[in-house]
Amino acid sequence: MMRTEFLLFLFILAFGLLLGTPRYALADAASDIQAQINVNKQQLSALEAEIAIFQQQLNELSKKKNTLQSTISSLTLSQQQLATQIKITQNKIVSANLKIKELSLSISDKESSITVGQEAITKMLRTVAADERESLITKLISSSSLGEAWEAVDQTILFNRALANNIDRLRTIRTELATNRDQVTATKATLVALQNDLTLQKRSVDASKATQQQLLSQTKNQESNYQKLIAQKQAAEKAFEQELRDLQSRLDIIVNPNLLPKVGSGVLSWPMSTAFMNNCMQRKNVFGNLFCITQYFGNTPFSTANPQIYNNRGHNAIDFGTPIGTPIQASLSGVILATGDTDSTAGCMNGSFGKWVMIQHYNGLNTMYAHLSTIDVSKGQTVGTGQTIGLSGMTGYATGPHLHFGVYATEGTKIMTLRQDRGSKKGCADAMMPVATLTAYLNPLSYL
Repeated sequence: MMRTEFLLFLFILAFGLLLGTPRYALADAASDIQAQINVNKQQLSALEAEIAIFQQQLNELSKKKNTLQSTISSLTLSQQQLATQIKITQNKIVSANLKIKELSLSISDKESSITVGQEAITKMLRTVAADERESLITKLISSSSLGEAWEAVDQTILFNRALANNIDRLRTIRTELATNRDQVTATKATLVALQNDLTLQKRSVDASKATQQQLLSQTKNQESNYQKLIAQKQAAEKAFEQELRDLQSRLDIIVNPNLLPKVGSGVLSWPMSTAFMNNCMQRKNVFGNLFCITQYFGNTPFSTANPQIYNNRGHNAIDFGTPIGTPIQASLSGVILATGDTDSTAGCMNGSFGKWVMIQHYNGLNTMYAHLSTIDVSKGQTVGTGQTIGLSGMTGYATGPHLHFGVYATEGTKIMTLRQDRGSKKGCADAMMPVATLTAYLNPLSYL
């Protein structure tokens, strides 16, 4: 019986050590990776503190009078904030790669443990089988004493219990292995999203710098020239609005309200990211609302105070205060009905929508996104809710960076030029743009 006891002891000791004791080399490597992750977390906290400082400075600037200096300073701060955000994203990418490396080590360790454990169980079962050719019943019958018989029973029970425990441990390791693999898949998906964010952030910096350079070129860095530019924008917008209103009043289109979604249904998503909208909640003292809205729909205080711009008709959309380069997202899935750039039409520069996108949805609504710095989609393209369609800017009639977000009844909307209506030759006559009958303009907040 001494041979059996030795095998049993060896099996329990060796197999327990193989599965239960960490491999020192792997443990050291994992410890090094974790140390790097901790350093990255500290760096991330410092960068996020920088972002908060830039945001506070931007908030203070937004309260000041709109001057060339304040606009340039705002653009510069936005670029610095974006540069820090890029560092944050790069930090997160490094952390994600470290996490994948850490999980890969754990996976390798667990796969090795499973292999060793399976081999140990197989080897010990074969050894015991070869050593103990007699059945337990035979041993009991042939035992010279009751003590020897009970010893044989105890050894068999102990061996079976150890075998069952180690099989359970193998199952646990397999479960942990599957979890690790799922975590690697999820982390890789996060990594792809972060890399996409990084690309967008770099484009945002480029858009902001381009706007700043264009503004300095137009004004020759003179405040008087900047104010003249603002006045020119307002005059161009006045002429454009008059032409547009005349056309709208003549459109013979009847909008059936029964074809529209129910007011308050929330069928549309906010046209910016969740992170952006969460930041808006923290800036209530700047905008006076939780959504970064700078101009509401209808007869708002601004539109009433500026009849030369809105012709006493009120504002036909809502405006969001968005730094140049902010990714703008589709509020609902649909098809790109059209895109355009009114600034590219002679006589229409600075007086209309600038770069714009209109999406036709499947529920009787169209959504309009204007004053963009770049457009990322094309006519006829299918887009999903939350897909980036462009970056915000201040093209067209915009005295500051913002998104003009409109909601239209599909059946009351046309894409056309003012020339197509009655041969108009002045102003924005040849600029392709969305035009709707007056009853087709809907309050976006009714559907957000």
